[in-house]
Amino acid sequence: MILSVHQPNYFPYPGFFHKIKLSDIFVVLDNVQYAKGSNRNKIITSKGWTWITVPINKTHKFSRSSEVEINNEIDWSSLHWAKIRTSYANAKHFHLYKEYFEKLYKRNWKMLFELNFETTKKIVEWLGIKTKFVRESELKIKGKSTERIINACKALGADTYLSGIGGKNYLNEKLIEKNNLKLVYQNYQPTPHKQYLADTFIPNLSIIDLLANMGPNSMDVIEGKQTK
Repeated sequence: MILSVHQPNYFPYPGFFHKIKLSDIFVVLDNVQYAKGSNRNKIITSKGWTWITVPINKTHKFSRSSEVEINNEIDWSSLHWAKIRTSYANAKHFHLYKEYFEKLYKRNWKMLFELNFETTKKIVEWLGIKTKFVRESELKIKGKSTERIINACKALGADTYLSGIGGKNYLNEKLIEKNNLKLVYQNYQPTPHKQYLADTFIPNLSIIDLLANMGPNSMDVIEGKQTK
């Protein structure tokens, strides 16, 4: 059984969903310190790519990920919807998702985690991924860094931990091996595909870009099966 962990991000890049697809269980980190950058991602425009960033209460930047409030004194939702609509209105498959996005940005979101978690689950549904989601707080585990991951694996009966390639910089590989767990690093490479408004392929944009351009074929692109 393969387990991976991550905080939910704001419409993350396709590699995020590649990792979920490879996992049997995906542990959603709601009980750890907020990771900088979880509130933004990149979309395409007629002038190249640009950030869409959900403003947060700056006093919460060192809080648990589930406790970070959105700064709704800034009208970010209208701005994001306008940018997305302008960028992708004429993309081949955007019509399939337009109604969802329109309703999404009319809702009054208070917590960043809830926005990110709900949108992640919706995209997983669109992509046809069947991976089980578990919130880390439900496991009531303790420990830091590698120890915490090991405890999550043990709590859920996983024998393999799937890490992003960045895990090489901080994971204690010997400790994982000592606990009879297999460590696998994700090998994700962006697959070039057609992008509305782009003359040449721009990798690692928000999943919004892939969905708008490739629609039902998005999962094939993520897995490297679809290049047209």
